[in-house]
Amino acid sequence: MNTSLHLQAAYIEARTRLSKVTNTITEADLSKKLDSAPNSIGFLLQHIAEVELLFCKNVFGHSEVKVVAHTVIDQKDTGVWTDLSAIQSLLNESGQTIASIIASVAEEDWSTQITTKEFGTKTKAEAFGRIISHTAYHAGQIAMIQKYGV
Repeated sequence: MNTSLHLQAAYIEARTRLSKVTNTITEADLSKKLDSAPNSIGFLLQHIAEVELLFCKNVFGHSEVKVVAHTVIDQKDTGVWTDLSAIQSLLNESGQTIASIIASVAEEDWSTQITTKEFGTKTKAEAFGRIISHTAYHAGQIAMIQKYGV
């Protein structure tokens, strides 16, 4: 197995943290927050999908990926992420897109350096670790909000 297939498998496995949570989310859960925390479940789910698509576009150079990252642009939860079907559709798209792109990266490209304003200069392999940890981090937040939020 080559690096791309190993990393694709790692991504798919890491994303199960998110899918286990999203499989139990209801539309009523989308507006839940923890006490004074700023972000709702709906915002965080939308944010994960948007950032995964941005990652495909900006880190891996797939300009055909179309995304308007409202959660990044707004920089706060505006309360508009309440359509479970739309959010799940975008999450499916982002997950399939990133898994497909990862599988297609040439072996030598994993050591190519890229620079972004969010995390500076990293190899594509190092940057890939960021997207895995980003998704898992927010999936943990979502699970806590779903359990304890109002």
